[in-house]
Amino acid sequence: MIGSALETTARSALRALVGRDDAEFHEGQLEAIDSLVEGGRRALVVQRTGWGKSAVYFVATKLLRDRGAGPTVLISPLIALMRDQVQAAERAGVHAVAINSTNQHEWGDVRARLDADEVDVLLVSPERLVNPTFREEQLPELVRRIGMLVVDEAHCISDWGHDFRPDYRRLRELISQIPGAVPVLATTATANSRVVADIVEQLGGDEVTTIRGPLARASLRLSVIDLPDSTAQLAWLLDHLDELPGSGIIYTLTVAGANDTARALRERGHEVRPYTGQSDADERAESERMLKGNEVKALVATSALGMGFDKPDLGFVVHLGAPSSPVAYYQQVGRAGRSTESADVVLLPRPEDAEIWHYFATTSMPDRERAERVLTALADASAPLSTATLESLVDIRRSRLELLLKVLDVDGAVRRERGGWSSTGNPWTYDAERYERIAKTRRAEQHDMLAYATTTTCRMAYLQRCLDDDAATPCGRCDNCAGAWLSADVGETASASATAAVDRVGVEIEPRRQWPSGLDRLGVPLRGRIPADEQAAPGRALARLTDLGWGGPLRELFATDAPDQPVPPRLIDGCVRVLAEWGWHERPIAVAAVPSRSHPALVSSLAGEISRIGRLPLLGALELGESNRQARPGGNSAFRVADLHGSFSAGALSVPAGPVLLVDDIADTRWTLTLAARALRRAGATAVFPFTLALRA
Repeated sequence: MIGSALETTARSALRALVGRDDAEFHEGQLEAIDSLVEGGRRALVVQRTGWGKSAVYFVATKLLRDRGAGPTVLISPLIALMRDQVQAAERAGVHAVAINSTNQHEWGDVRARLDADEVDVLLVSPERLVNPTFREEQLPELVRRIGMLVVDEAHCISDWGHDFRPDYRRLRELISQIPGAVPVLATTATANSRVVADIVEQLGGDEVTTIRGPLARASLRLSVIDLPDSTAQLAWLLDHLDELPGSGIIYTLTVAGANDTARALRERGHEVRPYTGQSDADERAESERMLKGNEVKALVATSALGMGFDKPDLGFVVHLGAPSSPVAYYQQVGRAGRSTESADVVLLPRPEDAEIWHYFATTSMPDRERAERVLTALADASAPLSTATLESLVDIRRSRLELLLKVLDVDGAVRRERGGWSSTGNPWTYDAERYERIAKTRRAEQHDMLAYATTTTCRMAYLQRCLDDDAATPCGRCDNCAGAWLSADVGETASASATAAVDRVGVEIEPRRQWPSGLDRLGVPLRGRIPADEQAAPGRALARLTDLGWGGPLRELFATDAPDQPVPPRLIDGCVRVLAEWGWHERPIAVAAVPSRSHPALVSSLAGEISRIGRLPLLGALELGESNRQARPGGNSAFRVADLHGSFSAGALSVPAGPVLLVDDIADTRWTLTLAARALRRAGATAVFPFTLALRA
């Protein structure tokens, strides 16, 4: 039974937190606070977005600190979430500070405040747990003094969860170090039964109090509008955005999709801003502020704007393309309608969704052969290796290498130290069974998401069942329950604008200016800046593979099972438009081709057609000379340059003393274009302009 004294002080703290003298606890909140404060227990709270999970840990912190407990350590996954949590804590008189990648200049002050016991809540990203300085100098003292541990968005701790983040798996080790009397709270809005069971096991099994409520959101009106392609979807958005209530979020699956959609909407007079993981941190913060202040109609965002973004009156969420699981979808649509009676949720599924899901799923999983290369390199090293040095030894791109190192670190096979990474010497076995289990679960979730788009039953109840919510009943509000309230019709003006937007051609190919580090270890005598007279000029591609319009036919052309063939006439027409709109400072006087192993007919026909249409001499293809290695697509920069060094020769071509257009099929790492351009420059070309059909990024 909950004591009256605790209930009174907890209610007072709650009212300070929300700024209302009549605020009362939602069902389950006081129970969770009591289990933490009075019982010192470990608790898992699974409640719908907007229920008030943050109120539980801020009120519990206030009560624990008043009793002399140490600071709460709050593991929080996103910087946007941290900003909101710090502001919310201050309203309750709880002094919160954050340590993350954007405020390094404040770390010294944070540590001084911790030493002076002036901090009630320390917000830390899970990635900080691998930082040697934090792990060795700050974490032991925090563990000794900690008053409570909170794991926010706890579904990430589970391999069954939708977001495969290795650093969250490290929390199990942290939890094991905390004295049993210290309360631990895990919170999430998106966990099915499998995830709940996994989190409970990692928190302590039978000793965990689980508080789970119904996940239905009465304010949300869910709908799906099935349109034939990305052009029609963009046209619908151009035509109907102003009909959606208030301000909201438009989610896309790719960075290119977010940027292209935002640009098209702005050109039609809509106040929107793009928001992606590639956006500058200050720009993201400004965009969040503008959305919260209703200064923009929408942010066009990737999943970078997801967990924890708090705008209670967010009026709508639109998805251009579906997330890969009902879990992820529920997480994102839960941003809307927290304090409003109604909010619109619209899904516009795309045929290419499954292809994009597959790409992201495969990039997040560790690969046995790559892992073994990393472990061998570290075992052979006499001192810790930096990530850059290791990259030059193992031929794995930086982003994938960093993820792989995190996995191996969590598994105990490697360790991050001052100066880099080292082997622990512990045996490591590739857990094929676990990764296949994860992959199988993801395939099932993808199937569920495809079924959501076509179900004729209640959409909210469908999502609840996917999350193993036994309280699922028809909502009476979605398009299947109450009928569609948004028209799928699109006006001629919007259709024309959308067509023009997705038909836009030409993406710049940024030239390489610097040789990658570590080439000397691979026997290549290149280092530092590429000499100006050997560099390529800025180039162009017809489009990115991920672009809304031209990306579709390009993906078909470069599909794994697609035959090598001449360039289709439509793509030739697009290339001619790119060349016509280039804005040359000096026009090419000849065309040369990169010798292609994978698409010789494609590259040959592209170079030939450009030569014919532009009335430029066709020099032919560079000679493919001998090299020490087999050229491979992808890989990291050092290995890619080593693969290609010495491969290209322009000796048999009559290279003019003027600008040359260099034609290839696709730009990926850009090292093929860089080294081919270098060969042409050394043979006498005064400039080399790379041109490709596609840009992979």
